[in-house]
Amino acid sequence: MAKRVAVVLAGCGVFDGSEIHEASAVLVHLSREGAQAEVYAPNIPQMHVVDHVKGQPTAEQRNVLVESARIARGNIKDLATLDVKGLDALIIPGRTVWGLPQGPAPRPFAMNPKFQTWLQRSLLSINPDPATPDAPTPTPGFPSLFPCRWPYAKTAEAMKELGCRHINSQVTEAHVDARNLLVSTSAFMCNAPIHQVHDGIGSMVREVLRLA
Repeated sequence: MAKRVAVVLAGCGVFDGSEIHEASAVLVHLSREGAQAEVYAPNIPQMHVVDHVKGQPTAEQRNVLVESARIARGNIKDLATLDVKGLDALIIPGRTVWGLPQGPAPRPFAMNPKFQTWLQRSLLSINPDPATPDAPTPTPGFPSLFPCRWPYAKTAEAMKELGCRHINSQVTEAHVDARNLLVSTSAFMCNAPIHQVHDGIGSMVREVLRLA
């Protein structure tokens, strides 16, 4: 029987939603592995809309669910309707989280409160004994020497401040926290060719399905 995997999106665009290449790669690899992908997004306004040519916010107003539907080709559901019973896995492609931007924001890991509550309940349903997870975002041993390859190297220090344990890995690899049933890959946290990012996401998807 095909594994049932929810893919939760946060809009459409690296600066104000889900990273499009990462989200597409997740869906491609799930299809290749014979899994049943179900795409969801929260039905909430975006915090901001970014002109991806200029890299600047605009005055537009957009909806996270409506924008996410672009990636899902319209086959998407409101996150509020997702029942984790019978769900084998949950994958969240990267970048901006639920309309609250990463990077220069005062709270770089801010999360929509409703989604945070839902996520915590989902993790408890799938894994009833979550402990402090390994944080798998890869960073070189001396990030200051490789600013071009690892432009977000300081994320590792921020993760440690949150109580996570940072693990070094390559862009084509996935890190598995078997204790907490968490799998991650760096994707575009590394300044790598897109095919290597795609391969790393494939590694992540295979590990997710292996654990599911």
